[in-house]
Amino acid sequence: MEPTRPTLRALLDDLGLPLPPLDQPLDEIDHPLLAKARAQFATDEVGHERIRAIDDEVVFKVKVRRWRGAVWPDTNIPWLIAAGIREDGSGDDFYRVLMRESQAARARYNAENAKPLGGRTYIGHLLPTGDDHKRHQLEAGTRLVRRLIKVIRELARGSLHDGHEHAADLPGFRLGIVVRADDGNETYVAVKITGSVPGDLVAVILRHVPGCDPELWDTAVRLPERSLFGPEQAWFNVMEPKAAAQLLEEGV
Repeated sequence: MEPTRPTLRALLDDLGLPLPPLDQPLDEIDHPLLAKARAQFATDEVGHERIRAIDDEVVFKVKVRRWRGAVWPDTNIPWLIAAGIREDGSGDDFYRVLMRESQAARARYNAENAKPLGGRTYIGHLLPTGDDHKRHQLEAGTRLVRRLIKVIRELARGSLHDGHEHAADLPGFRLGIVVRADDGNETYVAVKITGSVPGDLVAVILRHVPGCDPELWDTAVRLPERSLFGPEQAWFNVMEPKAAAQLLEEGV
């Protein structure tokens, strides 16, 4: 299950927050209601309270301080589809307003469509739209780059420790890194990719190898321990000693 994220409508209209750039996923936005929803729906072991007044979809309550929200649990993503402020004893309380608006939406739907809806409510207009799913897909690039940066550092650090190739499987390809120190002189780095990888992703990988000038990468015909196999590509460079020392310190 992915972290809870708001729909674009809930983010802009209900929470009153601006739309962040693509390098900030919506499931990481700093807001007390979103933080509570992420924690509440991070595991199936936590019980959830259903909003009983909504009967056309299964929707759950999320509460923190005066904030109230409605979470719709899709197959892989819990979506915060509506949010508001608690007003105890008032007709403007969030859950009362949500019930009234969903009843009015059902009435409008039935007036505009030949086949009427059953039940008392309709919240289809609050559910994620195509734009919501498109935004989620576009954020996948940010997630991949973040994961790549972490994996690259881990592989380089591991190879610095023992001088052997360290590798990891990523979506569609396998990434290997070998770091060799030449008797206290220059530290050589070889990056190996097995599989079909677009050139822009290769550039991202090489740009994030610590301590290596992105402009100085050159293609390699072999790795330190062997020649390349058919589906492999490799590049080599020199790592700055300070960057190598910092990597080793991270593992202490």
